[in-house]
Formats: sequence, C-alpha cells, structure tokens
Amino acid sequence: MPDNTSQYPLPLEIERKFLIEMPDRAFLRTLPGCRVLSIEQTYLTKDSEFRARVRKTVCDGITVYTHTAKKALSEATRVELEREIGREEYEAFLLQRDPKRRTIEKTRFAFPFGGHTVEIDIYPFWTEQAILEIELGSEDEEAPLPSFIRLIREVTEDRAYTNAALAAQLFASEEKNREHSKK
Repeated sequence: MPDNTSQYPLPLEIERKFLIEMPDRAFLRTLPGCRVLSIEQTYLTKDSEFRARVRKTVCDGITVYTHTAKKALSEATRVELEREIGREEYEAFLLQRDPKRRTIEKTRFAFPFGGHTVEIDIYPFWTEQAILEIELGSEDEEAPLPSFIRLIREVTEDRAYTNAALAAQLFASEEKNREHSKK
C-alpha cells in the first residue's frame, strides 16, 4: 500500500472494544434500528505494514463483499482503507488467505446508541461472552455503553481480542486437536 500521508488525510478508525457477558439475542433484535449481520472474515497473507482482510456480510438477504487494509497507529486508532468488491474479486482474494488463520464467522448486532453505532459480535466458539465495539470521534471520548450490557472488561489494548488474533487462535486450536487425534 502506498503511503499517501503527505498528500491526503487517511481515513481513521478510532474504536474501543469491550468483552461483555453474552447478551440476550432476542432482546437485541427488538432494539430500534438494530441490524443483524452474518459475517465471514478472512485474513490475507501480510505483505506490507497493513493487515488486510476480506469480508462477506449478509444482512436482510443482501450480500456485500469488502476488502479492508488496516494499520495500527495506537491501540485504539488505525488507518482503515476499505472498499466494496465484487464476488469474483472476493473469491480471488480468498486464494491469498493467511494459512495460519481461520476464517472468523460471527453474528453482528448493530444498533444506534448515544450518538454512535454499537456493534456486538457473537462468535460460535463462545457461549458466555461476546465483544462490543464502538467507534468514536477521538481516543479520549467516552464510550457510551447501554445499561443492559454486562461489562466484563475493556479489551481495547488487549491484542488477544482482535479478530486477527482470534483467527490465529482458532487455527492453533485446530492444529492441536489434529495432533491429539493422531495419538
């Protein structure tokens, strides 16, 4: 990826992330403006300072494919270059998948709250916890959390809770299970 920082301002994602107790999905669906998205996210081999991924998102029967490249500037702020792509390009990118990471599947509940969009990601490999993300205007802005959320702890600065890390953990777990079944 070219570095255009001197010519153009780069799009920033400023996000805080929280580990929460598993919410009531039926309740989330009743929230005004709630959208439920089915997401498959695949990380690509890293060939630059950016971490790239492709994503297939289905919402209300509509499928959207995106390519995203991110570069961390701090624990909460990243440069985010994202563009919509076609199915054929998505499938071509899948050939560049990182072999040491599994595709992450998740259900995202996105709803407006406190002037922001709250996103709750529910993963099939967790039964007791989920991740809540909220994009902010600056790193020092308070993250408004709904009162019905049971916070475990903030994980913005804990890289183990990034989707890329979870994808690597899934791969390692599968490898360990394969080795164990050979014995």
